[in-house]
Amino acid sequence: MKRKTLIIGGTKGIGKAILENLKSHECHVISRSYSARQNHYALDVLQDELPEIEGLNNIVYCPGSITLKPFHRLTVEDFISDYRVNVLGAVRVLQFYFKELKKNKGSVVLFGTVASQQGMSFHASIAAAKGGLESLARSLAAEWAPNIRVNVVNPSLTDTPLAEALLSTDQKRENAAQRHPLKKIGSPEDIAEAAIFCLENQWVTGQTIGVDGGMSTVRV
Repeated sequence: MKRKTLIIGGTKGIGKAILENLKSHECHVISRSYSARQNHYALDVLQDELPEIEGLNNIVYCPGSITLKPFHRLTVEDFISDYRVNVLGAVRVLQFYFKELKKNKGSVVLFGTVASQQGMSFHASIAAAKGGLESLARSLAAEWAPNIRVNVVNPSLTDTPLAEALLSTDQKRENAAQRHPLKKIGSPEDIAEAAIFCLENQWVTGQTIGVDGGMSTVRV
């Protein structure tokens, strides 16, 4: 029997790459955009009613935000918005599906950011939200062991629609690539491979895995 995996935000970017590479799973997708594919639910996880999915094994929570401003220009509303999307959306989903995950010895993958590991200018709001998500993941990994595994993948800048404005010219792309030790920008497939590893390796939990071109740990 195929394992059932729910991907929140599975129609674009990293979520779409995970969906396309999980051929052995029965995948369900929640996103705010409509899709005609089977097992797709068009809704907002922050406010709409979530669908019952019997026999659910895994959850991958992909929604994110990129709010880059000097700290003095960030508003309280910016911090609240980033926290709602990145943390409270995940909380709502995980609480709703907790019983199914526990019953089926499930796995959860969340997405942080390299900026929560390394201080970066203009990242205060998103780093605070993603840092909170990373701490939540470790707490849940402890609380839910041994029945549910919880891990975090921390990307650096990745070539997705979310980052489109940061990669809109050849010069911007080259500058971004040169900031990474591996001198390239991450692809959705790079991140998807790490997420799938976390889903399938049964002896990994409570981990934060950097898939960031060496940004968080390497100086060259």
